[in-house]
Formats: sequence, structure tokens, C-alpha cells
Amino acid sequence: MIRSVGRRGLRRQFSPRVLERLALITLGRSAGFSLEEIAPMLGDADRPDIDRQALNDKADELDRTARRLIAMRDGLRHAAVCSAPSHLECPTFRRLMGLAVADVSRRSRRRGQAPR
Repeated sequence: MIRSVGRRGLRRQFSPRVLERLALITLGRSAGFSLEEIAPMLGDADRPDIDRQALNDKADELDRTARRLIAMRDGLRHAAVCSAPSHLECPTFRRLMGLAVADVSRRSRRRGQAPR
């Protein structure tokens, strides 16, 4: 994804644009893209070729993840203060358990694995 342009003694030399490419790689990884997804978006050495649809798709995925995490957070906060004698008697906590199981099943199916 990056290449040296030469050597000076034992030190490799890089184009000044390599920092920009590294920043793009870092941004892509931070957003959840794999290196395999990022590589074609880097384009040639002078200009990236960023797939706008892939950006929209990743943003949608992040929205779904954020909603799931917010629901999990809210459920945990409720469970922390719930007055039910047992967490298993709390409908909110039981719903939270169901969401967790569904999430694990969904992720396993995406990877082509049986749920654990």
C-alpha cells in the first residue's frame, strides 16, 4: 500500500505523499474498513480512488452499530437500578439478553459460522 522510492544507506526513502496515504489508511481502519477494502481506494500514487458507495454503506453499518450499542447501554443502565428482585424477572433485562443473543447469531451468520 506504500512503497519506498529509494534508499539512502540503510534507510528507505519515501515520497512526501506517503504520509497522506498513511492517513487515508488510518482513517479507513478507524471507520472499520479492512486493508483489503482500503487498498483499491488508495488508487495510484497521486490520487486516491475512494468508492463513495462503500463510504455510504460503511456509514449505514456504523449507524446500525451505534443504535445497537445505545440500546445495550440503556439496558445496562436500567439493569443497574432495576427494582426487580432478580434481573431475570426484569422484562427490560430479558429483552437485553435477547438482543445480545440475536446479535451474536447475526454476526455468526455473516461469517458463515454456527452461533456459539
